[in-house]
Order: sequence, then structure tokens, then C-alpha cells
Amino acid sequence: MHTPVLLEEAVSLLLGNGGKVYVDCTVGLGGHSYEILKRNPEAYLIGIDRDPHALEIADQRLSEFEGRYSLYKANYSDLDLVLKEEGVEKVDGFLFDLGVSMLQLKTPRGFSFQRDEPLDMRMDPQQEKTAYHVVNRYSEEELYRIIREYGEEPYARKIAKAIVLYRSKKPIETTGELSKIILSVVPKRGKIHPATRTFQAIRIEVNQELQSLKIALEKTINFLNKHGRIVVISFHSLEDRIVKRFFQEHKDVLKVLTKKPITPTMEEIRRNPSSRSAKLRAGEKP
Repeated sequence: MHTPVLLEEAVSLLLGNGGKVYVDCTVGLGGHSYEILKRNPEAYLIGIDRDPHALEIADQRLSEFEGRYSLYKANYSDLDLVLKEEGVEKVDGFLFDLGVSMLQLKTPRGFSFQRDEPLDMRMDPQQEKTAYHVVNRYSEEELYRIIREYGEEPYARKIAKAIVLYRSKKPIETTGELSKIILSVVPKRGKIHPATRTFQAIRIEVNQELQSLKIALEKTINFLNKHGRIVVISFHSLEDRIVKRFFQEHKDVLKVLTKKPITPTMEEIRRNPSSRSAKLRAGEKP
């Protein structure tokens, strides 16, 4: 079971306006959604996720709140279409918990370099583009750009060259192959595995995560009720930068509730090491 990160902080902030209609834009396995419905008996929740398997589990988890929630398979960048279908014009809060869930990391879908799996990395298993497509069909320059930009990887040029050289002999088919290619040109750096940043970059490209986040955040504003809140949990600097800039650019309509991002306590990090890079930012429509 995926452990929700910053659960207490996120839900307390989201429900702090006393509203009734909330959207969990990344419902995942339903951890945050469950807590929202449990803590506010009057809340109605709309959950969005790209992963149909996650939605099945979330539906089971939330079943005790039957009639108080709806789940949609969609990209959160299409939240306006979901709300239109639901017949909802105004919302009291939006929650985004970004990144990859433990379900996706633990199932053989190519998100992890720690196992040898087919190069996939799709959050939505029904979309066409996979990591295989990116790794084997992108030009060296395109690979360099995404690894440098999305992975913030200083060895991006060497990695891109190594990928292109290797695939000239045979296609790169598994995460194990890709990891070995990266290891051949990137030295070990502290506790971070040399493949971490490249895998992150490819995953972001496959799922268009940053573009979707920008689009979704912009769309939230028109749906927010007075005192409506937006709470975002991010896990790497690129996401956090987008969220921070969003609140700065809309300071005329959104009041920032977190002067500095909220981060997990040492106790939470001890219980859930994957939470260590999390940052929470929140804003409210006055």
C-alpha cells in the first residue's frame, strides 16, 4: 500500500476552509482522498488518475463513502472536462500529489532501474508513447535535451551518445540494458544511483508531466470558490519551481498559505524514506 506523503499537513490545509467539494487530481490508491472524506462528513470528492489499476484500488478503499465520491480516468490537465462531466462549476479545493506511486514502482512497468523490465514508464497504460519509443527513436540531441533539462544530469551528453551508439547495434529493450549503458559513462555519486536522473527525465517525457502540471494549475483558478484552496506536493526541483512560479504569477488572485514549502518531519522520513524530497505549497482564493 502506498503511504501518502505529508498526509496530515496536506489534508489539514485543504479542509481548513470548511468547504464541501474537493478534487484529488492524483487520487492514486486513495490515501489522501480517504482522509478527506473521513475528516469532513459533508465533503464530496472527485478523484482523477491516469492509472486504471490505481483507480480500481482507490474505489475499493473509498467504498465505505459510497455516494460521496466519483472517480475518473483522465489526465489532470483535463480537469475542466472532468468537472464539466460531473456538472460541477465551483470547487473548494484541489490537491496534487505529484510523482510516481509505489504501485507503479512495484509493478513491472519499467519505472525502476533496480529490476530488469520492459522499457515502458507509462502512467496511463493505454497511451501510445513508451520509454522504448523515447530511448530508441529520439535523436541524440533530443535525448540530450530531456536528460539535461528534466533530469538535471551533468553527464547528459555522454549518456545520450552512449544510448545512440548502443542502439545502432540493437534496440534497447529493458530497464536493465538502459541502466548498464548509463553506468558505463556516469561515475557513482554518493547515495544517488547514476541512472536515477536519466530515468526521471525519460519518465517525465513519456508522461508529459511538467506540461500537464502547468496546464492543470492554470485551469484550477477559474473553478475555485471564494476561500478555495490549492495544495500541491512535489518531489523534485522542476515541479516545485513550476508550483512556486504559479503562485507568484497569480498573487493578485491567490494568497500564498506557505511562505516556505512544508517538508516532512524527520519522523516521517524515518517511517517513509521516499518522502524525504517532498515539498508542499498551498494557496487560497481570498
